[in-house]
Amino acid sequence: MFVATALLIIGLVLLVYGADRLVFSAAILCRSLGIPPLIIGMTVVGIGTSLPELIVAFSAATHGQMDMAVGTAVGSNITNILLIVGGAALFHPLTVHSNLVRRELPLMLLVTLLCGVVLFDNTLSRNDGLALIVIALAWLLFIIRIARRAERDNNDTLTQEQLKELPRDETGNTVAFLWLAVALIILPMSTRMVIDNATVIADFFGISELIIGLTLVSVGTSLPELATVIAGALKGEDDIAIGNLIGSNIYNMAIVLGVPALVQPGSIDPQAFSRDYWVMLGVSALFTVLCLQRGRRIGRAAGALLLCGFVAWVATLFWLPSATLW
Repeated sequence: MFVATALLIIGLVLLVYGADRLVFSAAILCRSLGIPPLIIGMTVVGIGTSLPELIVAFSAATHGQMDMAVGTAVGSNITNILLIVGGAALFHPLTVHSNLVRRELPLMLLVTLLCGVVLFDNTLSRNDGLALIVIALAWLLFIIRIARRAERDNNDTLTQEQLKELPRDETGNTVAFLWLAVALIILPMSTRMVIDNATVIADFFGISELIIGLTLVSVGTSLPELATVIAGALKGEDDIAIGNLIGSNIYNMAIVLGVPALVQPGSIDPQAFSRDYWVMLGVSALFTVLCLQRGRRIGRAAGALLLCGFVAWVATLFWLPSATLW
């Protein structure tokens, strides 16, 4: 058990590191191809925060562990809001300045509602996967369009902060290709370490793969979002911290659920919808209200509330694993 826990932690660290290096190298190579920096920020870097979840979910689904795949996607969204935003706000209150962020929030809620339609029948089919991927592409095209308009008008803090934070290409393509090779070696190995050892822990404690995905795996794969929010808070770039988190949650629902459904459709634990989906929807709605309220500020009191919600949610999963909200 001790060895499995240690290997799980090592696997999660390697997974996050490998994903970071993959995004870094891809951003440099895209720059060398003449792709506009804003497009890189919205696509490569934006999707990169959800890359650990996607890799774990894809690998879990191909090995017949669809519950872990779903748990990773849903749990990451809940963790992003309750743990990461809550912890960041408790440390440093977050203020939303960007009009782009405020336009993204209702879209996040809409995608969350559409995700509920997909999970309602406790099955992920290829049609569900195709629909989710189409939603992801539509979201991506829409956000690029309004971001380019904001960049042209130079009146939105989110696009300005994203352009400033993009990886620079001083290292050259040779170094970028080396990092790409390193990432492609690390990612498959670390993914199997995470899934295999998470399964061992689930079997040891007699809990479901869904709960392991919702808790241990999702918290570990949310480390990039944690790093982004902390870095943004320390630099006073609250909009990029919140904006990346919103994008990550949308990608988790559309891509991280959509890809496994395409490659390995199948049934899922009914509690993924009857319990966990409603928690995700509730915290997403609360997060939207906090960001759009007068003052557009998530203060320390709200941060404490979110953190308490995370503790209560995890406690419920382990102490009342059969509880449902629907």
